[in-house]
Amino acid sequence: MEKEEIKKENPQQAEAPVEEKSEETPHKEEREKDRKKRKIAEQAEQIKQLTEQLKQTEENLEKARETAGEMKDQYLRLQAEWDNYRRRTAKERLELIDNAGRDILTGFLPILDDCQRALQVLRESDAAEAAIQGTELIYNKLMGYLGQRGVARIEARGAAFDTDYHEAVAQLPVEDPEKKNTVIDVTQEGYTLNGNVIRYAKVVVGI
Repeated sequence: MEKEEIKKENPQQAEAPVEEKSEETPHKEEREKDRKKRKIAEQAEQIKQLTEQLKQTEENLEKARETAGEMKDQYLRLQAEWDNYRRRTAKERLELIDNAGRDILTGFLPILDDCQRALQVLRESDAAEAAIQGTELIYNKLMGYLGQRGVARIEARGAAFDTDYHEAVAQLPVEDPEKKNTVIDVTQEGYTLNGNVIRYAKVVVGI
């Protein structure tokens, strides 16, 4: 009985002590949460800035590519224009040289005509053999000089009439069918320079 009364008199002594939570713990958790939020916000801001920088870099890269493409196209156009100019000037220079040489050589053709007429007259007359030989020598030297520079006589007599080399000045009826459309006579010799006609042969054509 005495023990029971003791327990009733001191009920607090039988219960275990309860620890009270510190008032600082909630504040500490809130500060930790705030710190994490700030850190997340800072990281989000950094990501946003990096994203904007990446976007700007991509735009700059695209502009640089466009500029490089334009410059490449411009370079190719200039290169093509330069190549065309170089070929054109080279062609014009060659044509100038050819035309100058052609004009000079063409100027000798009337002299050849005079030599041929002179030889014909000398052979049909009682001219001395020395005169004939002298004229032939001049004619042959002149022909040799022109031949070395690409001048050649068009062999027209007896050939089929060809408008690429012959100029018909007259037509002559012929009985032989094989002589129709054939050069019967040559009134003026024609010449070529390196295969190109510089004077057509004036011919009489059989019909």
